[in-house]
Amino acid sequence: MKVTVGLIQMSMDADREKNVEKAIRMIGDAAAAGACIVCLPELFSSPYFPQTEKADASMFSEKVPGKTTSALSKAAAENKVVIVGGSIYESDNGKLYNTTAVFDENGKALGKYRKMHIPHDPSFYEQDYFEPGDGFKVFQTKHGKIGTLICYDQWFPEAARINALMGADIIFYPTAIGLVDGVEQVEGKWQDAWEGVQRGHAIANATAVCAVNRVGKEGKMKFWGGSFVSSQFGTMLARGDDKEGIILAEIDLGLGKAVKEGWGFFRNRRPEAYKSMTKC
Repeated sequence: MKVTVGLIQMSMDADREKNVEKAIRMIGDAAAAGACIVCLPELFSSPYFPQTEKADASMFSEKVPGKTTSALSKAAAENKVVIVGGSIYESDNGKLYNTTAVFDENGKALGKYRKMHIPHDPSFYEQDYFEPGDGFKVFQTKHGKIGTLICYDQWFPEAARINALMGADIIFYPTAIGLVDGVEQVEGKWQDAWEGVQRGHAIANATAVCAVNRVGKEGKMKFWGGSFVSSQFGTMLARGDDKEGIILAEIDLGLGKAVKEGWGFFRNRRPEAYKSMTKC
């Protein structure tokens, strides 16, 4: 089975309603262009506030379900698309999370995933704002099973492997990553590493990968965009530039099965030898 995905690469400002309105409009444009599954970037309804340490970001938090997820549910139903709702700054019983909500083509909420790996580096002070999530999630849709991980999760092979073991045909990574004024790329080009590690996850897990980044300049951060779709064997199916837009790609879900069968990445696993991973 083949499925067309639409990645919404957008910039944000301080007005939540404007951000959500833009996202809803772009979802409609993606659906009109043929997308069956549409994904938004990380924290799409707000500026990227974690680049400042311990700031008051309470004005951007909300309940899930809430006003923004209601708008996403309506957009899914009106456009008959599955929506991976980027992520939202979720407030729940006194705790705050970085949360993705997923909706089917009828607007039904399939569930939510809370970011598991939380960075804490200059201009990415997320541990000041987010609690770690409560486990990995994969959602059954009419277009196959989709996994949802968020930004920093993309550097961890364990997260992608668990999603694949849970049956994910496609893993979506709503993302907010870019270059920071005054911070040198001493290790090498960050965007190349970012893209390369996720293509590696796709290959190792025979799972298509969709990375959906934001764009624009916010404070000291210049988000590089570059949203992309990788096939289950690392072929780049589509890639965005550093401007707003919709990245479309057709994914052949059958390729994942062929890679698994042909290369034996799953049937030749040795899980009994991996126990030391949880002890280190």
